[in-house]
Amino acid sequence: MTIRLTVAQALVRFLAAQYTERDGERRRLIGATWGIFGHGNVAGLGQALLQHGDEMPYHQGRNEQAMVHAAVGYARQSNRLATHAVTTSIGPGATNLVTGAALATINHLPVLLLPGDVFATRPADPVLQQLEVPYAADVSVNDCLRPVSRFFDRINRPEQLIPSALAAMRVLTDPVETGAVTLALPQDVQAEAYDWPEEFFAERVWTVRRPGADPAELAAAVQVIRSARRPVIIAGGGVHHSRAEDVLAEFAAATRIPVASTQAGKGSLRWDHPQDVGGVGYTGTATADELARTADLVIGVGTRYTDFTTASGTLFENPDVRFLNLNIAPYDGHKLAGLPLVADARSGLAELRKALDGHRTADSYVTEYTEDKERWEQRVDACYEADEPDVRPTQPQVLGALDALVDETDVLVNAAGSLPGDLHRMWRARSRDQYHLEYGYSCMGYEIPAAIGVKLAAPERNVWALVGDGTYLMMPTEIVTAVQEGIAVKVLLVQNHGYASIGGLSESVGGERFGTAYRFPSDDGTFTGAPLPVDLAANAASLGMRVLRAKTVRDLRAALAEARAADTPTCVYVETETADTVSGPPPAQAWWDVPVAETAARSAAVKARELYERHVSTRRRHL
Repeated sequence: MTIRLTVAQALVRFLAAQYTERDGERRRLIGATWGIFGHGNVAGLGQALLQHGDEMPYHQGRNEQAMVHAAVGYARQSNRLATHAVTTSIGPGATNLVTGAALATINHLPVLLLPGDVFATRPADPVLQQLEVPYAADVSVNDCLRPVSRFFDRINRPEQLIPSALAAMRVLTDPVETGAVTLALPQDVQAEAYDWPEEFFAERVWTVRRPGADPAELAAAVQVIRSARRPVIIAGGGVHHSRAEDVLAEFAAATRIPVASTQAGKGSLRWDHPQDVGGVGYTGTATADELARTADLVIGVGTRYTDFTTASGTLFENPDVRFLNLNIAPYDGHKLAGLPLVADARSGLAELRKALDGHRTADSYVTEYTEDKERWEQRVDACYEADEPDVRPTQPQVLGALDALVDETDVLVNAAGSLPGDLHRMWRARSRDQYHLEYGYSCMGYEIPAAIGVKLAAPERNVWALVGDGTYLMMPTEIVTAVQEGIAVKVLLVQNHGYASIGGLSESVGGERFGTAYRFPSDDGTFTGAPLPVDLAANAASLGMRVLRAKTVRDLRAALAEARAADTPTCVYVETETADTVSGPPPAQAWWDVPVAETAARSAAVKARELYERHVSTRRRHL
């Protein structure tokens, strides 16, 4: 039997019937569709979503990039077992998807993109917003999405949708391949009718695999762990994606191997677990980074080993260091010339624990990192402490006030600026999913829409978007969506009058903070005049959000408590240090390679180059 529907109607019905299953948990794969409509999708997917509204929930976005961020936030909170679709018109709506797609793919998070496209039949050529490429008539702006998508297809005929839609679902649910998936939909094809086989709309369950380790790789891994005297585990985002936190906690407690975490992996252990030593790398703790420097075995679990984690190849200093990489992706399992253990993180850790039964690190090693961790926590306490409650808080004191208020049910969302470094070093994660940092792409503007996505996935949780003034100005528009749909996210808006993180980096590399402050120009052409008279709190209020202004530490504590109890979207606005002052946390405990001018006339750059050459000389390729 067949069912006559348009391509768009068929796609919506198909998506509504797709499910994932892992460990007996079944989830609907596409929980909703976000959309902004134009001539490229209004009569196709727009009409289909209206017609099938009982099958596919719809969210109205304000910015195409932000809609992808919201879908990604939903996907991460859903452990990659569910995501959202995003539809846009052809033209600027489609190209606005590119940043969000890159973020999704880099972070291995599934999202389905359904941009409109130009006419497949070319009755009018060119049409409004069409990019004309003289040497290739089949190219449209959607081809910009190819390099940032894990799967891409353009549906030029109705029957082409059937194999392509199935391939798209395969990629979205593959723990190795997942990321952004793009189905470009020409506007005439969207509206074209076709007789679809009824089986196309049957419920399908996509099993998310948990592959175990190869016996030979497992045996080699056990041997190298047993021979190590100073092993350290680096937990990456794969621990969370696999829901391996409990198994990791048991493995660490049994072997007493310390666990450091990347930005994506923070929260793999609770901060007070005896083996948790905090963040590692450029934004890491002194405890974790010293363990990494002296380790003779680094056990990477679900990590990509980015430059922040490896301190640009300078962190692992032990001449005898070896790497064991437990990763579901062979590409990552072989990094740093490591011994691969290609498996799902939870399955692999469980197999390792069983094979290592009775193995434990030395008492002296445990005492060493335990004492170092205690000293670090004392430094964090000092940064969080506010002896004078009636003065303007520092950024660490803002985090300290929030730390004193939240419990394990709260979720913090952040992505860019100086906050990721402060959070990675100092935040005390209380649950596996409290710490939601997007640092694979570190995309300014991610926080507010992603918080909306998280809240949609976990409506019972308090969800905080931690936003600096720089990232707020990039993308505050989804505040309107939160207000429209009553999505009670909490926005903590920190005003420090500029790009504080890049300002500090600029100073360290001889850039003298040029162009990093939100100030009026001075006579010399630099932006070092008075701060701009912007009122971001008033802006948030103008978008419909309730705003609480906090001028002092005492005000901040009260405002945060009020916001946490609110059942409507609420913003806490606080002004901290200006961009030309430090934020107050402990400094970086490792290096990050940002090249410095090799020759310069200004002394700041000359001195920075001298320091850069000393650091870069310690870089090492692990072979």
